[in-house]
Amino acid sequence: MSESTTSRPPRDITPAKAVDRFIAKRRNKNTEKTVRSYEQRLRQFVRWCDERDEIETMRDLDGWLIDEYERFLDERGDAPSTVKGKMVSLKELVKYCVQLDVVSTDLPDRVEIPRLSNDEETDDQQLEPEDARRLIEHYRESKRDYGTVQHVLLELLWHVGCRTGCVRSLDLRDWHPEERKITFRHRPPTRLKDGTKHERNVAVPKPIADALKFYIARERPDKRDENGREPLFATRYGRPAESTIQTWGYQATQPCVAVACPHNRQRDRCEYTQKSHASKCPSSRPPHAIRTGSITWQLNRGLSYVRVAQRVAASPETIRRYYDKADLDDELARRRPETEDLDIMTDSEEEDDDE
Repeated sequence: MSESTTSRPPRDITPAKAVDRFIAKRRNKNTEKTVRSYEQRLRQFVRWCDERDEIETMRDLDGWLIDEYERFLDERGDAPSTVKGKMVSLKELVKYCVQLDVVSTDLPDRVEIPRLSNDEETDDQQLEPEDARRLIEHYRESKRDYGTVQHVLLELLWHVGCRTGCVRSLDLRDWHPEERKITFRHRPPTRLKDGTKHERNVAVPKPIADALKFYIARERPDKRDENGREPLFATRYGRPAESTIQTWGYQATQPCVAVACPHNRQRDRCEYTQKSHASKCPSSRPPHAIRTGSITWQLNRGLSYVRVAQRVAASPETIRRYYDKADLDDELARRRPETEDLDIMTDSEEEDDDE
Protein backbone atom coordinates (compact mmCIF):
# COMPACT_ATOMS: atom_id res chain seq x y z
CA MET A 1 0.00 0.00 0.00
CA SER A 2 1.42 3.41 -0.97
CA GLU A 3 2.25 6.14 1.54
CA SER A 4 -0.29 8.46 -0.07
CA THR A 5 -3.03 5.90 0.54
CA THR A 6 -2.19 5.26 4.18
CA SER A 7 -1.97 8.97 4.98
CA ARG A 8 -5.17 9.93 3.19
CA PRO A 9 -7.35 12.06 5.50
CA PRO A 10 -10.76 10.76 6.58
CA ARG A 11 -13.72 11.55 4.32
CA ASP A 12 -16.29 14.13 5.38
CA ILE A 13 -19.76 12.75 6.08
CA THR A 14 -22.48 14.04 8.38
CA PRO A 15 -23.71 11.89 11.28
CA ALA A 16 -27.13 11.58 9.61
CA LYS A 17 -25.64 10.27 6.37
CA ALA A 18 -23.30 7.96 8.25
CA VAL A 19 -26.25 6.44 10.10
CA ASP A 20 -28.27 6.06 6.88
CA ARG A 21 -25.38 4.24 5.22
CA PHE A 22 -24.82 2.05 8.29
CA ILE A 23 -28.51 1.09 8.45
CA ALA A 24 -28.58 0.25 4.74
CA LYS A 25 -25.60 -2.05 5.28
CA ARG A 26 -27.27 -3.72 8.24
CA ARG A 27 -30.44 -4.50 6.29
CA ASN A 28 -28.51 -7.13 4.36
CA LYS A 29 -27.17 -8.78 7.52
CA ASN A 30 -29.72 -8.45 10.31
CA THR A 31 -33.38 -9.08 11.02
CA GLU A 32 -35.94 -6.33 10.61
CA LYS A 33 -36.26 -6.04 14.37
CA THR A 34 -32.50 -5.61 14.85
CA VAL A 35 -32.31 -2.99 12.11
CA ARG A 36 -35.21 -1.08 13.63
CA SER A 37 -33.47 -1.20 17.01
CA TYR A 38 -30.34 0.34 15.48
CA GLU A 39 -32.45 3.03 13.83
CA GLN A 40 -34.22 3.96 17.05
CA ARG A 41 -31.03 4.07 19.12
CA LEU A 42 -28.98 6.04 16.59
CA ARG A 43 -31.76 8.51 15.85
CA GLN A 44 -31.10 10.03 19.28
CA PHE A 45 -27.41 10.34 18.46
CA VAL A 46 -28.16 12.17 15.19
CA ARG A 47 -30.47 14.63 16.97
CA TRP A 48 -27.85 15.25 19.64
CA CYS A 49 -25.15 15.91 17.02
CA ASP A 50 -27.48 18.29 15.20
CA GLU A 51 -27.78 20.40 18.33
CA ARG A 52 -24.01 20.62 18.88
CA ASP A 53 -22.41 23.46 16.95
CA GLU A 54 -18.99 21.80 17.05
CA ILE A 55 -20.21 18.66 15.22
CA GLU A 56 -20.68 18.98 11.47
CA THR A 57 -19.17 15.71 10.29
CA MET A 58 -18.18 12.40 11.87
CA ARG A 59 -14.57 13.62 11.76
CA ASP A 60 -15.42 16.07 14.53
CA LEU A 61 -16.13 13.28 17.02
CA ASP A 62 -13.53 12.63 19.70
CA GLY A 63 -13.35 11.01 23.10
CA TRP A 64 -14.60 14.13 24.86
CA LEU A 65 -17.72 14.44 22.72
CA ILE A 66 -18.51 10.74 23.02
CA ASP A 67 -18.31 11.07 26.79
CA GLU A 68 -20.54 14.16 26.57
CA TYR A 69 -23.14 12.11 24.68
CA GLU A 70 -23.16 9.40 27.34
CA ARG A 71 -23.53 12.07 30.05
CA PHE A 72 -26.43 13.53 28.09
CA LEU A 73 -28.20 10.15 28.04
CA ASP A 74 -27.68 9.70 31.77
CA GLU A 75 -28.91 13.19 32.61
CA ARG A 76 -32.07 12.89 30.52
CA GLY A 77 -33.11 9.93 32.66
CA ASP A 78 -32.60 7.00 30.29
CA ALA A 79 -32.55 3.64 32.07
CA PRO A 80 -29.05 2.15 32.46
CA SER A 81 -29.90 -0.67 30.04
CA THR A 82 -31.13 1.91 27.51
CA VAL A 83 -27.91 3.92 27.80
CA LYS A 84 -25.89 0.75 27.31
CA GLY A 85 -27.89 -0.19 24.21
CA LYS A 86 -27.38 3.23 22.66
CA MET A 87 -23.65 3.20 23.35
CA VAL A 88 -23.32 -0.30 21.87
CA SER A 89 -25.06 0.92 18.71
CA LEU A 90 -22.81 3.99 18.59
CA LYS A 91 -19.72 1.80 18.88
CA GLU A 92 -20.92 -0.33 15.95
CA LEU A 93 -21.53 2.83 13.91
CA VAL A 94 -18.04 4.14 14.67
CA LYS A 95 -16.45 0.80 13.75
CA TYR A 96 -18.28 0.94 10.43
CA CYS A 97 -17.04 4.48 9.86
CA VAL A 98 -13.46 3.30 10.41
CA GLN A 99 -13.93 0.88 7.51
CA LEU A 100 -15.03 3.80 5.34
CA ASP A 101 -12.04 5.97 6.32
CA VAL A 102 -14.50 8.39 7.90
CA VAL A 103 -13.05 8.52 11.43
CA SER A 104 -9.69 7.72 13.03
CA THR A 105 -8.94 4.07 13.65
CA ASP A 106 -8.69 4.52 17.42
CA LEU A 107 -12.10 6.19 17.85
CA PRO A 108 -14.02 2.95 18.57
CA ASP A 109 -11.80 2.48 21.62
CA ARG A 110 -13.09 5.82 22.95
CA VAL A 111 -16.67 4.48 23.07
CA GLU A 112 -16.93 2.84 26.49
CA ILE A 113 -19.82 0.46 27.10
CA PRO A 114 -21.35 0.87 30.60
CA ARG A 115 -21.05 -2.16 32.86
CA LEU A 116 -24.37 -2.93 34.53
CA SER A 117 -25.49 -5.09 37.41
CA ASN A 118 -27.79 -8.03 36.69
CA ASP A 119 -30.78 -6.02 37.95
CA GLU A 120 -29.95 -3.13 35.63
CA GLU A 121 -29.49 -5.46 32.65
CA THR A 122 -32.91 -7.08 32.81
CA ASP A 123 -36.46 -5.96 32.15
CA ASP A 124 -38.84 -7.07 34.91
CA GLN A 125 -41.99 -6.75 32.80
CA GLN A 126 -43.71 -10.06 32.12
CA LEU A 127 -47.14 -11.61 31.78
CA GLU A 128 -47.81 -13.41 35.04
CA PRO A 129 -48.97 -17.06 34.85
CA GLU A 130 -52.24 -16.37 36.65
CA ASP A 131 -53.03 -13.57 34.18
CA ALA A 132 -52.12 -15.78 31.22
CA ARG A 133 -54.30 -18.59 32.59
CA ARG A 134 -57.26 -16.26 33.08
CA LEU A 135 -56.96 -14.80 29.58
CA ILE A 136 -56.46 -18.14 27.82
CA GLU A 137 -59.39 -19.65 29.70
CA HIS A 138 -61.57 -16.79 28.48
CA TYR A 139 -60.45 -17.13 24.87
CA ARG A 140 -61.02 -20.88 24.83
CA GLU A 141 -64.54 -20.54 26.21
CA SER A 142 -65.64 -17.37 24.39
CA LYS A 143 -67.86 -17.67 21.33
CA ARG A 144 -66.88 -14.15 20.30
CA ASP A 145 -63.12 -14.27 20.84
CA TYR A 146 -62.26 -17.93 20.19
CA GLY A 147 -59.90 -18.42 17.28
CA THR A 148 -59.24 -14.72 16.72
CA VAL A 149 -55.72 -13.64 15.83
CA GLN A 150 -55.32 -12.26 19.36
CA HIS A 151 -56.32 -15.61 20.86
CA VAL A 152 -54.07 -17.74 18.66
CA LEU A 153 -51.12 -15.37 19.05
CA LEU A 154 -51.39 -15.44 22.85
CA GLU A 155 -51.60 -19.26 22.85
CA LEU A 156 -48.51 -19.52 20.67
CA LEU A 157 -46.44 -16.90 22.47
CA TRP A 158 -47.25 -18.37 25.86
CA HIS A 159 -46.96 -22.09 25.17
CA VAL A 160 -43.94 -21.86 22.84
CA GLY A 161 -42.20 -18.69 24.04
CA CYS A 162 -41.19 -17.62 20.54
CA ARG A 163 -40.05 -14.18 19.42
CA THR A 164 -42.18 -11.77 17.40
CA GLY A 165 -39.90 -12.27 14.41
CA CYS A 166 -40.46 -16.03 14.59
CA VAL A 167 -44.22 -15.51 14.54
CA ARG A 168 -43.94 -13.21 11.56
CA SER A 169 -41.78 -15.70 9.65
CA LEU A 170 -44.33 -18.52 9.84
CA ASP A 171 -46.04 -19.67 6.65
CA LEU A 172 -49.15 -21.83 6.35
CA ARG A 173 -46.89 -24.71 5.32
CA ASP A 174 -45.14 -24.47 8.69
CA TRP A 175 -48.24 -25.70 10.50
CA HIS A 176 -48.65 -29.49 10.42
CA PRO A 177 -52.05 -30.24 12.01
CA GLU A 178 -51.77 -34.04 11.88
CA GLU A 179 -48.62 -33.93 13.99
CA ARG A 180 -49.59 -30.80 15.96
CA LYS A 181 -46.22 -29.43 14.94
CA ILE A 182 -44.93 -25.96 14.01
CA THR A 183 -41.71 -25.61 12.02
CA PHE A 184 -39.69 -22.41 12.33
CA ARG A 185 -37.54 -21.80 9.25
CA HIS A 186 -35.12 -19.06 8.19
CA ARG A 187 -36.32 -17.83 4.79
CA PRO A 188 -35.05 -14.33 3.97
CA PRO A 189 -36.45 -11.76 3.84
CA THR A 190 -38.30 -13.23 6.85
CA ARG A 191 -35.40 -14.02 9.14
CA LEU A 192 -34.92 -15.86 12.38
CA LYS A 193 -32.73 -14.02 14.87
CA ASP A 194 -29.72 -16.30 14.49
CA GLY A 195 -30.46 -17.55 11.00
CA THR A 196 -30.61 -21.29 10.40
CA LYS A 197 -29.23 -21.95 13.91
CA HIS A 198 -32.65 -21.01 15.27
CA GLU A 199 -34.57 -23.34 12.97
CA ARG A 200 -36.55 -25.86 15.03
CA ASN A 201 -39.71 -27.96 15.22
CA VAL A 202 -42.09 -27.41 18.14
CA ALA A 203 -45.03 -29.53 19.26
CA VAL A 204 -48.16 -27.87 20.68
CA PRO A 205 -51.03 -29.24 22.83
CA LYS A 206 -54.39 -30.16 21.30
CA PRO A 207 -56.25 -27.01 22.49
CA ILE A 208 -53.75 -24.84 20.62
CA ALA A 209 -54.00 -27.03 17.53
CA ASP A 210 -57.79 -26.71 17.61
CA ALA A 211 -57.59 -22.93 17.93
CA LEU A 212 -55.13 -22.75 15.02
CA LYS A 213 -57.41 -24.86 12.83
CA PHE A 214 -60.34 -22.57 13.65
CA TYR A 215 -58.29 -19.44 12.96
CA ILE A 216 -57.09 -20.72 9.58
CA ALA A 217 -60.57 -21.81 8.53
CA ARG A 218 -62.60 -18.85 9.82
CA GLU A 219 -60.44 -15.86 10.69
CA ARG A 220 -57.26 -15.81 8.61
CA PRO A 221 -57.35 -13.57 5.50
CA ASP A 222 -56.50 -15.63 2.41
CA LYS A 223 -53.56 -13.49 1.35
CA ARG A 224 -50.01 -13.87 0.09
CA ASP A 225 -47.04 -11.63 0.77
CA GLU A 226 -44.95 -9.78 -1.81
CA ASN A 227 -42.86 -12.93 -2.33
CA GLY A 228 -45.86 -15.11 -3.12
CA ARG A 229 -45.73 -16.92 0.24
CA GLU A 230 -48.78 -17.54 2.42
CA PRO A 231 -48.14 -16.19 5.93
CA LEU A 232 -49.73 -18.12 8.78
CA PHE A 233 -50.55 -14.86 10.56
CA ALA A 234 -51.94 -12.58 7.89
CA THR A 235 -53.67 -9.25 7.41
CA ARG A 236 -55.74 -8.13 4.47
CA TYR A 237 -52.52 -6.73 3.02
CA GLY A 238 -50.46 -9.90 3.41
CA ARG A 239 -47.73 -10.58 5.96
CA PRO A 240 -48.04 -8.36 9.05
CA ALA A 241 -45.31 -5.97 10.16
CA GLU A 242 -43.74 -6.72 13.53
CA SER A 243 -45.44 -3.58 14.86
CA THR A 244 -48.82 -5.13 13.97
CA ILE A 245 -47.94 -8.29 15.89
CA GLN A 246 -46.89 -6.09 18.81
CA THR A 247 -50.33 -4.47 18.75
CA TRP A 248 -52.08 -7.85 18.66
CA GLY A 249 -50.08 -8.82 21.74
CA TYR A 250 -51.18 -5.71 23.60
CA GLN A 251 -54.81 -6.31 22.58
CA ALA A 252 -54.69 -9.97 23.60
CA THR A 253 -53.46 -9.23 27.12
CA GLN A 254 -55.76 -6.40 28.17
CA PRO A 255 -57.26 -7.77 31.40
CA CYS A 256 -60.71 -6.37 30.62
CA VAL A 257 -60.99 -8.97 27.87
CA ALA A 258 -61.65 -11.52 30.61
CA VAL A 259 -62.38 -9.67 33.87
CA ALA A 260 -63.36 -6.24 35.16
CA CYS A 261 -60.85 -3.50 34.42
CA PRO A 262 -58.34 -3.16 37.29
CA HIS A 263 -58.16 0.56 36.53
CA ASN A 264 -61.90 1.16 37.00
CA ARG A 265 -62.58 1.95 33.35
CA GLN A 266 -65.54 0.89 31.24
CA ARG A 267 -64.34 -1.23 28.33
CA ASP A 268 -66.90 0.16 25.89
CA ARG A 269 -65.74 3.71 26.72
CA CYS A 270 -62.00 3.16 27.13
CA GLU A 271 -59.71 4.54 24.43
CA TYR A 272 -57.16 1.82 25.25
CA THR A 273 -59.41 -0.73 23.55
CA GLN A 274 -58.79 1.03 20.25
CA LYS A 275 -56.07 -0.61 18.18
CA SER A 276 -53.94 2.53 18.01
CA HIS A 277 -53.97 2.96 21.81
CA ALA A 278 -53.75 -0.68 22.99
CA SER A 279 -50.14 -0.29 24.11
CA LYS A 280 -51.10 2.53 26.48
CA CYS A 281 -53.17 0.25 28.71
CA PRO A 282 -51.14 -0.02 31.94
CA SER A 283 -51.89 -3.74 32.27
CA SER A 284 -51.47 -4.90 28.67
CA ARG A 285 -48.23 -6.61 27.70
CA PRO A 286 -46.13 -6.74 24.51
CA PRO A 287 -45.04 -10.06 22.98
CA HIS A 288 -41.61 -9.82 24.64
CA ALA A 289 -43.24 -9.73 28.09
CA ILE A 290 -45.41 -12.72 27.17
CA ARG A 291 -42.27 -14.59 26.09
CA THR A 292 -40.54 -13.71 29.38
CA GLY A 293 -43.50 -14.94 31.41
CA SER A 294 -43.68 -18.10 29.33
CA ILE A 295 -40.01 -18.95 29.84
CA THR A 296 -40.25 -18.55 33.62
CA TRP A 297 -43.44 -20.64 33.64
CA GLN A 298 -41.85 -23.42 31.58
CA LEU A 299 -38.90 -23.54 33.98
CA ASN A 300 -41.27 -23.64 36.96
CA ARG A 301 -43.06 -26.57 35.32
CA GLY A 302 -39.83 -28.55 35.57
CA LEU A 303 -38.32 -28.15 32.12
CA SER A 304 -34.55 -27.77 32.19
CA TYR A 305 -32.73 -24.67 30.98
CA VAL A 306 -31.45 -26.69 28.03
CA ARG A 307 -34.92 -27.90 27.00
CA VAL A 308 -36.45 -24.46 27.29
CA ALA A 309 -33.53 -22.94 25.39
CA GLN A 310 -34.11 -25.36 22.52
CA ARG A 311 -37.82 -24.57 22.45
CA VAL A 312 -37.55 -20.78 22.55
CA ALA A 313 -34.32 -20.44 20.51
CA ALA A 314 -32.00 -18.91 23.09
CA SER A 315 -28.93 -20.05 24.98
CA PRO A 316 -29.32 -21.40 28.53
CA GLU A 317 -27.09 -18.58 29.77
CA THR A 318 -29.28 -15.95 28.11
CA ILE A 319 -32.34 -17.47 29.72
CA ARG A 320 -30.72 -17.49 33.17
CA ARG A 321 -29.57 -13.89 32.87
CA TYR A 322 -32.39 -12.13 31.06
CA TYR A 323 -35.58 -14.20 31.06
CA ASP A 324 -35.87 -16.27 34.22
CA LYS A 325 -37.93 -14.15 36.63
CA ALA A 326 -38.51 -16.80 39.27
CA ASP A 327 -39.00 -15.48 42.79
CA LEU A 328 -37.50 -17.19 45.84
CA ASP A 329 -40.51 -19.49 46.31
CA ASP A 330 -40.38 -20.50 42.64
CA GLU A 331 -36.71 -21.37 43.00
CA LEU A 332 -37.46 -23.40 46.14
CA ALA A 333 -40.23 -25.30 44.35
CA ARG A 334 -37.81 -26.25 41.58
CA ARG A 335 -35.26 -27.58 44.09
CA ARG A 336 -37.71 -29.24 46.45
CA PRO A 337 -38.11 -32.62 44.65
CA GLU A 338 -34.36 -33.21 44.89
CA THR A 339 -33.64 -31.56 48.23
CA GLU A 340 -36.58 -31.82 50.63
CA ASP A 341 -35.67 -35.38 51.70
CA LEU A 342 -31.95 -34.75 52.13
CA ASP A 343 -31.15 -36.41 55.46
CA ILE A 344 -27.79 -37.79 56.49
CA MET A 345 -29.51 -40.51 58.53
CA THR A 346 -31.06 -41.98 55.40
CA ASP A 347 -27.69 -42.47 53.66
CA SER A 348 -26.99 -45.78 55.37
CA GLU A 349 -30.52 -47.02 54.70
CA GLU A 350 -30.13 -46.33 50.99
CA GLU A 351 -26.77 -48.11 50.95
CA ASP A 352 -28.36 -51.15 52.65
CA ASP A 353 -31.12 -51.17 50.03
CA ASP A 354 -28.50 -51.14 47.27
CA GLU A 355 -26.86 -54.21 48.78
